Amino acid sequence: MTGFPNYPGGKVYDGYKIRPWQRQTMDGVPVLRVPLYPSHDNSARGRILNFTSFAASAATIGTAGIGDADVGYVYHPPPTIGLAAMSLKLFRRVPFVYHIADMWPETVMESGMVGPGRTRDLLERAIHAWCNVAYRHAAAITVLSPGFKDMLVARGVPAEKVHVIYNWTDEKAFNPTKPNPEMARELGLAGRFNVVYAGNLGPMQGLETVVRAAALLRDRPEIQIVLAGTGHEEDRLKALKRELGAENVLFLGRRQYWEMAGINALSDVLLVHLRDLPFFAATIPGKTQVALASGRPTLMAVAGDAAALIEQAGAGLGCPPENPEAMAAAIRKLYALPAEDRIRMGRTGADFYQREISLEVGGQRTEALLDSVRWK
Repeated sequence: MTGFPNYPGGKVYDGYKIRPWQRQTMDGVPVLRVPLYPSHDNSARGRILNFTSFAASAATIGTAGIGDADVGYVYHPPPTIGLAAMSLKLFRRVPFVYHIADMWPETVMESGMVGPGRTRDLLERAIHAWCNVAYRHAAAITVLSPGFKDMLVARGVPAEKVHVIYNWTDEKAFNPTKPNPEMARELGLAGRFNVVYAGNLGPMQGLETVVRAAALLRDRPEIQIVLAGTGHEEDRLKALKRELGAENVLFLGRRQYWEMAGINALSDVLLVHLRDLPFFAATIPGKTQVALASGRPTLMAVAGDAAALIEQAGAGLGCPPENPEAMAAAIRKLYALPAEDRIRMGRTGADFYQREISLEVGGQRTEALLDSVRWK
C-alpha cells in the first residue's frame, strides 16, 4: 500500500496514468495506491496534512481494498501510519511487525522544528501517547540500533518484543573497490593521506569541528581532510577554512552517486560525525554501513551505538563528537599506523558487515520474524 497524490481524472506518472485507489503491479508486487495530500517542502502544515491524509486513506480505503494478507510490515515514521496498522489488525485480523526507522517524538523535537514552550510539551506528550498505543498493538517491533531498543524498553515495551535488525546499504554501489589513480589526480587526492567525509554539509553534522581539527593538523601537510557533498553549511564551512588558514581542507562539492564508491576507495580513512546531542547516541548513521561495506578504516565521531559498532567490528577508531582536539589526535594515530594495519581494519569491517549487517542477513532475520508473527 502506498500513497500518491491522486485526483479525479488521474495523473501521469512515469508514463502511466494513475487513477484514484488504482491497483498496480510493480516488479511483480501488487500495489494499491491511495490518495494523499502532497507536500515535500518544509511547511509544518503541509507535512501534517501529508502524514494524516495518507494514514486516513490507508486505514479506510487500504483496509478495505488491500486483499488477503497473513502479516503486515509497517514502516514508521511517520507515527500516523500506526492508524492503518491498527485498522488492518482490528478489521482484517492481520498481525503486524512495526519497523521503527526513526524514534518519535525525539527526532522531531531534536530537529528544532518545534521551539520550546507549552506547544512543544503538549505535542511531545501527544506523540508519545500515540506511539505507545501502536507499540502495544504490534505483534513485534524492529529497530535499527540497540539504543532504540533500550528507549522502547524504558517506555514499557517488553524487551522480547523488540528486535534489532541493522540497516544495510546499497551493496552494488558500495563494496571494496580498487583505487583509481587517475581519479585521485583529477580530484586532488593523489599523494595525500585522505580523511574523507561524504554526505550532507548540514547543521546536524557539526562539520565545523572537522575544519577546526584540520587546522590543528597543519604541521602535517600530507594529511588532507576531504569534504564531498553540499548543504546549508557549505559556505560557512568554507569561510571558517579561510579564517583558520586550514588549506588542508578540500571541498569536492556535490558528487554523482556513482562516483562515491571510487572516492571512498581513495580514502585512507572514512569519517562519520554528528553533533553531540543525546538522541544521536542511540542512532547508527547510514554512513556507518557504507564505510564498513566499502572496506575502509572508519573514524567514528558519534557517541553511543555507532562508536560501539565500529569497535565491535574492529574497523577503526572512535572519538568524542564536537571535539576538534580529540579528532585531530585520532587522525594522527591512524596516520601513524602501518598501512597494513589500516588495510586489516578495512577488511575486518567488510567481513563484519557481510556477517552481521548485509542485505542477505537482514532479509533472513526479517523473513523469520514475519513468519513467526504470521502463525500467532
